[in-house]
Order: sequence, then C-alpha cells, then structure tokens
Amino acid sequence: EEPLIETMDKLKAVFQFISTTNLQALLVGVISLLILIVWQYLPGFCKKIPPSLIAVLVGSAMVALLNMNVNTIGDLYEISNKLPTISLPSFSLKTVQNVLPDAFTIAILAAIESLLSCVVADSMVNSRHRSNMELIAQGAGNITSALFGGIPATGAIARTAANVKNGGRTPIAGMVHSVTLLLILVVLMPYAALIPMPTIAAILFMVAYNMCDWRKFVGLCKTAPKSDIIVLVTTFVLTVVFDLVVAIEVGILLAAILFMKRMSDVTEVEGWKYVDDEDDADSLSLRVVPHNTMVYEVSGPLFFGAADKILKITLDEKMNCLVLRMRSVSAIDATAMHNLEQLYIDCKKKNIQIILSHVGEQPMHVMEKSGFLDKVGRENVCAHIDDALERAARLG
Repeated sequence: EEPLIETMDKLKAVFQFISTTNLQALLVGVISLLILIVWQYLPGFCKKIPPSLIAVLVGSAMVALLNMNVNTIGDLYEISNKLPTISLPSFSLKTVQNVLPDAFTIAILAAIESLLSCVVADSMVNSRHRSNMELIAQGAGNITSALFGGIPATGAIARTAANVKNGGRTPIAGMVHSVTLLLILVVLMPYAALIPMPTIAAILFMVAYNMCDWRKFVGLCKTAPKSDIIVLVTTFVLTVVFDLVVAIEVGILLAAILFMKRMSDVTEVEGWKYVDDEDDADSLSLRVVPHNTMVYEVSGPLFFGAADKILKITLDEKMNCLVLRMRSVSAIDATAMHNLEQLYIDCKKKNIQIILSHVGEQPMHVMEKSGFLDKVGRENVCAHIDDALERAARLG
C-alpha cells in the first residue's frame, strides 16, 4: 500500500485500524515519552544530556534485549552507509523550460518554510535571525545537494525545534547536527537500524508540543484584531486539513485582502485648516528635548510588512526615557504589536521608560486589548508631543 501523507488520511487510518494496536510498541512509545517528559525535571548533570538520546538508548535496549515485536528503522527502511557519488546534471534549453516554473515554486515555498522555522527558533531562544544569510546558505546547500542526487531541502521546523530544545543556540548547532548525521551514516548506520519507531514517534510528539506554542496561539485569539484572528485560524485549519502550501497561499491572500480593507477603513481625506504657527499644536517649530530622552517619530501604518522597523530603534543606556510619537500611525496589527512588546521588554531590561505620544484610535484599541497600555502605564500615554516631553523631563 502507498504511505499516507495527508493529515486527515492519517487521522482516518488511526480510527480505522485502532483495533490492530501493537501493545508492545505502545509500551515502548509510552516509556520513551515519559523519559522525555521527566528527564527535563531532573537536577544537575542530567540536564546536560539530551533526553532524546536517553529515550533512543532505552527504547533500543528494550526492543533488542526483551525481543519485543516492535518495528525498528532497519525493519522499515533499507540501511546503507555508502556515501553518494557526485553526478553533474545534463543541461538543455528544453529541460530548463520544463523545470523552471516548478523550480521557482519550490524555491519560494522552501524559502517561506525556512523563514518560518527561523521564526519558531527566534521565539524559543528570544533572538532574531538574519533572513538573507539563511536563504543564501539554504541555496548553496541545495545546489551542492543536487550534485549528489539530493532533493531540495528547507530549514525543517521540527528538527530546528528539537535542536533548540536540546541546547542549540548558534549556527554551530546546525553544523554539528550535519556532521553527526554524516558520522552516523558512515560509522553507526548498522546501529541506527535498531532504533524503534515508537521512540522516534515519542520524540516527534514532544518536538511538536514544544514548537506548537499553543499558549501564544490562545493569547493571540484573545487579544489580536479580528482580521488577524481570521488569518491565524484559517491558516491553522488549512494546514491541518490540507497542507502547508495551500495554507500559506490562502493565508497570504487573505492577509492582503484584510489589510487593504483595514487601510481603506482608516484612511480619510480632510479639508485643510488654516491657522497661525503659534496656534498649531503640531507645527514644525523646534522643541527642547530633555537630556535623558530619546524621541522617535513613527509614520505610516504599522503592519507585518513594516513591523521589523520597530526593532531597529537603537536604545541608549545613558537615557531613561523613550518617546514614541505616533500621530501618523493610522493602524497597527498583531505582528507590529508583538514587536512593540519586544521593544518594551528590551527597554525594561535597560531601565528605560516608554512614553507614547498622540496614539490614534485604532492603535489605542489594539494596545488596550493586548494589555500593552497597562504595561507601559496609562500615565505615560500623552495626547501631545509637548506633554510627552514634559513627562520625560519629570522622570529625568
């Protein structure tokens, strides 16, 4: 029979063949899962040993020593420790014409999935990836892989999360992962055949739980604007029911449509008011900025396409106040809100107080709903830049 690929087909098969459960395999899987859960709570030296390694050793020992009727990697797959040989592809104009559309599709999807895995890793280690470096490295790796008969690969979310959970924090972790797999292929492949499939399933179960970030999912559903919740839930459902490709295509299209609607809702055309400079509260007259204060003016809507600009704000530890002038921000979405919260965390670490000036109606509603206003302090939300500067001077 052909292997099941789609999630719903697998789920249907689980209920269809549940009566054929192998109790010995179930026992190995449960024990492996318990090791993965309990090991992380053990004190001292134990925390330095990856729990997945212990689960693999215990699971393999159980199956081999107790002669259990459990499928291993060697039972299901052909194991070989021979290295692939280099093979140059044959080039022709017709081949390029036939393959080029699919190549672009694969390249775009691979880039999206790799950057998704980067975002997952960022949230797990509280860091920020370099997109260009990730994509260039992936392209170089795929070109080299193709010369050895390999297929296009991406930054895998599951393996990235597993690497991070077991202590990986830098690009060196990925390199060590590759070298380790090479050594296993060449030296330990006969022993890798002894690893039970239920143990692999238990490890993937824990990896999936650690990377799902369900608390953030629930939090977004409670606090994010309705349009972002629609995109989030739709993408989630389509990923489970169909696949990631369909989910990304529909999600991006839906996000673009809802974003355009949001922009059309908040954009207005108003007649000019002719006033003297002395009477215009928002005139371009020079203002005195307190010595303890940094002032940044944010212009234009803050959405997912421009949200990373918030993180480019440079914090001077010699200052203790950061004024954000937001009179031109007509709208803000969940991604930008997340980055504002990250900016707040960075400021808090450096004992810098954020003061908001001239926050519009929609951004104010989003900030209030997410609890950001309470974190910053409502007394630090000022109606005008002069009030914000006066507040900053008092805090200095």
